[in-house]
Amino acid sequence: MTGSINQDTKTSFFKLFKQALRGDVKDFTTGSIDRAIFLLAVPMVLEMVLESLFALVDIYFVNKVSPDAAATVGLTESSLTILYSIAWGLAMGATALIARRAGEKDFKTASSVAAQVIMIATAFSILISIFGILFPKEILRFMGADANVVNEHYGFTQLMLGSNIVIMLLFVNNGIFRGSGDASVAMKALIFSNIINIILDPLLIMGYGPFPKMGLMGAAVSTTIGRGCGVIFQFYHLFAGKDLVKLSIKQFKADLVLIRNLLNTSSGAMFQFLIGSCSWIFLAKLVAESGMQATSGYFTAIRICMFTILPAWGIANAAATLTGQNLGAGHPERAEKSVWRSAFLALCFFALVALVFFFFGETFMRFFTSNELAVTEGTRCLHILAIGYMFFAYGMVLTQAFNGAGDSKTPTYINLFVFWMLQIPMAYLLVTYLKMGTTGVYVAINIAETVLAIISIIIFRKGRWKLVKV
Repeated sequence: MTGSINQDTKTSFFKLFKQALRGDVKDFTTGSIDRAIFLLAVPMVLEMVLESLFALVDIYFVNKVSPDAAATVGLTESSLTILYSIAWGLAMGATALIARRAGEKDFKTASSVAAQVIMIATAFSILISIFGILFPKEILRFMGADANVVNEHYGFTQLMLGSNIVIMLLFVNNGIFRGSGDASVAMKALIFSNIINIILDPLLIMGYGPFPKMGLMGAAVSTTIGRGCGVIFQFYHLFAGKDLVKLSIKQFKADLVLIRNLLNTSSGAMFQFLIGSCSWIFLAKLVAESGMQATSGYFTAIRICMFTILPAWGIANAAATLTGQNLGAGHPERAEKSVWRSAFLALCFFALVALVFFFFGETFMRFFTSNELAVTEGTRCLHILAIGYMFFAYGMVLTQAFNGAGDSKTPTYINLFVFWMLQIPMAYLLVTYLKMGTTGVYVAINIAETVLAIISIIIFRKGRWKLVKV
């Protein structure tokens, strides 16, 4: 009897898992909350895993080129965090507005929002491309790179910034799909782009077979091609007319009312991510003062961390969509319950990851690099960051819940205090005056993320986010 029940449970689980991958359900305003979280979180978690896989595949092969090449990737990624901030902000604005309209069953307006956010993203990406193409060496110098890194590898930075439109559109389009509850398309887009990237990375970096050995530039070319193919896949689904959000060419005309609404909703999210990005840039500059080998170890460790943090972002994004749709449908209590449940699931995930980092941190580092200084630096980074990992869960989920409700101002103020008034001064103090070196950077990160989680919990409980209109 017990065996039969267990078998039925397994069968039900796999049926639900398949349903999540197919994306059959797009309305999450009724029914079981746990089921809604599962159906949304599965494709969103897989989406984030695949996004982080981009970074891991690149750093694995780039570490085989040289520590300088790995440091270049890390410093370029740090400068790209400003781009990511704009992309994430626009994506969150799109998710919030489209989720709210989807909850109201106003899919025509949701489609118009999608067209406007794509136009805004394209305009931003053109400006960033011009800056990246003209000033790649200056960007690397500002980030703390030495003369050899600047002169030998500036082309990587130039190409990554110059082709940023594929990053921008990949993020924004996936925000559109998440808002409409169709997270499976976002996941499939990243599966497609990752397969191409994984195939091209070793071929172009190492020069296998008939392909030229491009070294570090091969990583930039393969990543750009992979993401570009993912964007084409997204547009196919947006224009195919099979989803709740359907695009047509005639929608790509400036609608000043929608643009203003989008920018008002997105600006807070953009600014909150910019706050965090500038903080990461400052921390990267502090680490770079320890030398390029230590820097390559730090960035390798951060890539490993991102591989675990981004899946949790998938859970946080699910909470954002549930918040927006349920507020739009007039179910604020259901929205709140969904957020707390999502946060608990993220907490369990991070607790497991923290244990893995404690016991296998060095093993992970040795898989990616054989440089002893880089291994030592990266292992210490993983061990220290693991201490605060469980606090990351509530900070991430609650922040995204505010954004999903259209209340982007609250997490902006929290980030401003935590990152600029606490994390940056503390890191500088620990590194410069207390002579803790890079350890001071990692300690400052942990303390800041812990404070962010505590403040977010206190403010979220007050419930003012339920009254926001978008």
